[in-house]
Amino acid sequence: MFWKKTATPSTRTTGQWGESQALQYLADRGYTIVTTNYRKRYGEIDIIARDGSTLVFVEVKCRSHHAFGSGLEAVDMRKQQRICRVAAEYLQTHQHGEIGVRFDVIAVHRRPGHQAAVIEHVENAFDYSL
Repeated sequence: MFWKKTATPSTRTTGQWGESQALQYLADRGYTIVTTNYRKRYGEIDIIARDGSTLVFVEVKCRSHHAFGSGLEAVDMRKQQRICRVAAEYLQTHQHGEIGVRFDVIAVHRRPGHQAAVIEHVENAFDYSL
């Protein structure tokens, strides 16, 4: 029997904190947030935003240390395919007219103490793939 790994309270809190940092980062750069945590049974998109006339699907990865690699490395091909599948469903059910689409990854690195987070934003991090 297979069990889905669930996030512990500390990783869930870190993830929520990272997403709030990413939301603020995007808002500061003029993005319009469309929705957050868009879920389907086969996956989730952390943030859907508009950057001008482009609809941006954003995956956020937050790390407090690099023992398991960077947040950017965590978005492997399998994760990309899940994001694309959810994005395709979103586009089919929400009317946005003729619009460009982009997939970004934001890695939020939590630093010790109360230092500001380090944010890496990779625009157009991967292409649509299923």
